[in-house]
This record gives sequence, C-alpha cells and structure tokens, in this order.
Amino acid sequence: MTKVIIFNKPHGVICQFSPNPPHKTLKEFIDIPNVYPAGRLDTDSEGLLILTDDGKLQSLISEPKYGKYKTYWVQVEGEASDEQLESLRNGVNLGDFISTKAIVEKIDEPELWERNPPVRFRKNIPTSWLEISICEGKNRQVRRMTAKVGLPTLRLVRVAIGGVRLDGLIIGQWREINSQNFIGLLNDTK
Repeated sequence: MTKVIIFNKPHGVICQFSPNPPHKTLKEFIDIPNVYPAGRLDTDSEGLLILTDDGKLQSLISEPKYGKYKTYWVQVEGEASDEQLESLRNGVNLGDFISTKAIVEKIDEPELWERNPPVRFRKNIPTSWLEISICEGKNRQVRRMTAKVGLPTLRLVRVAIGGVRLDGLIIGQWREINSQNFIGLLNDTK
C-alpha cells in the first residue's frame, strides 16, 4: 500500500534524509524507510511537505504539467499595493522565465507558531501578509516574485498543496494519511 506522509517542516530543515551539517534533515523528524519528498521546500521556508514511497505520486504532486496549486502564506516587507498584487497575479518576468498567473490575495496576519530564528523586523518599515497560490514551483519562485515587485519575503509558509492542508499539524510534526483519501484531497482545486 502506498505511504503518504504530511509533515510540517520547520525553518532551517533541509528536504533530504542524508546528513548536511550544520542543518537538520528530515531524518531527525521522520523515521520511516523508503519515503521521499514530493517536491522541495527551501531550507528557509516552513510548512507543508508531502513524502511518499510512490514515484508516480511524487510526479503528480511536483511536476508543473499536472497543475497542482501550492498555497503559501507570505510575510513581506512593506504594504502591498493593488499594483503590486496585480503584477504578481499576471505573472512576473524573473529573467530566466516569466511566472504563470498566480492567485494572490492580501490576508490578515495568520496565527502561526514562533519561528526559530525569529523574522527580522524594522520598526520603521511595515509588513503585510499575502496568500499566494502557484502551480509551478521553480527554485525560490515565490521569494523571487515578491522581490521583483518590491516586496521582499520575510517569512514563507506553505499551507496547502491542492486540497491537502497543514491544518492541525504543529511544527516538526508529521502524520500518515490514507493514500486514497489523499488523492481526492490533492485533486481539489483552489
């Protein structure tokens, strides 16, 4: 039977099992043989990571051609303007590629766990929170998109992939879910 693990990855953890000092790896949290991340989440990002022992399922989750939306809560430096939000929605020229259209909304600050180390703050510069959903997921894409429109990312938390949500998992916690239920959730659209 296919194994599917959902994990709330802490900041500073590398999405691999082999040692990589000085960083923590998945091995320090998940002791299940033969499961691997379906896609990646940057070391300095937090939140939902899905692991499985099924290669086809890994592809379905991570390959852009399948159009699975990944949803992030993003704390940015500055107050996001309507023009900046519209730029993010319409696709941003990042030099090596133009991002596809994204679903972007301004949100109230979400209730999250404390990050270790804490996010840096500047008293004279406000921050705002965005919910950004993309179906690509290239290297550091959300961070590059927000920076390009003048809103550097301070904190990035992935909260969903398709209809699979982080709900109820505390930081560093994982749980196994039924693979048939998972497929149904994964195929839920935003």
